[in-house]
Amino acid sequence: MKTVSLESLDLSYDDRLVVKGLNLRFEKPEIVSIIGANGSGKSTMLKSIGRLLRPRKGVVALNGKDIHTLPARVVARDMSILPQSPHAPDDITVKDLVSFGRTPYRNFFGSNGNDDAEIIRWALKETNIESFAYRSVNTLSGGERQRAWIAMALAQKTGIMLLDEPITFLDIHHQFEIMELLQRLNEKYNITVIMVIHDLNHAAKFSHRIIAVKHGNVVRDGTPAKVITEETLSEVFGIKAQILSMNGSIICIPYGVCR
Repeated sequence: MKTVSLESLDLSYDDRLVVKGLNLRFEKPEIVSIIGANGSGKSTMLKSIGRLLRPRKGVVALNGKDIHTLPARVVARDMSILPQSPHAPDDITVKDLVSFGRTPYRNFFGSNGNDDAEIIRWALKETNIESFAYRSVNTLSGGERQRAWIAMALAQKTGIMLLDEPITFLDIHHQFEIMELLQRLNEKYNITVIMVIHDLNHAAKFSHRIIAVKHGNVVRDGTPAKVITEETLSEVFGIKAQILSMNGSIICIPYGVCR
């Protein structure tokens, strides 16, 4: 099991402190959603976990070691990251895009390993895009394209997958399709999924754990039932909401702004 810990973390952009004294641990193969208003520090936290942002203070530890002391190739074998709205080279095929997930395992000359082709086929199959393998990524719909990017991350064969707003700009059908795919990958392969997400109902339905953030601080951290409450939504988002339970899931119905 791959583990990540954030210890007394201060994060900033230039001289602007965004996150101060953050402590978090990810020790189980579960789906974790980070929620909060725009500018609350959600994506900043995710970037720090993914080694994209060096902390001003504190440590991000991957399997007990400072992530910034580890070679990039080592980190990429344990953790994959999918940013918001990623861009692919013009006319690249889906199969070639997915093959980039094998980069951390290639030798000095860039050659594929013996099992790369099989892993690429496996990633295409698990994300149900085998029929798109030789199509250009730029010809796919939004939901199909997102599955292709997830297949690339899956081909890295990591124990941790980071995603920044993976369902933004998708219609409701494709939102559920992507969320159900992530749920299946978590259950089938024990992959820890840590994502920033705006949709509170998707977070509540598909997550084992939710972290609610405001002004760079963790306001609540726990199960959906513990975090998606009227009090938390008022504090974090400044909204009034009714919370219901339906088919074992928490449902959030916003109906106004707190004055």
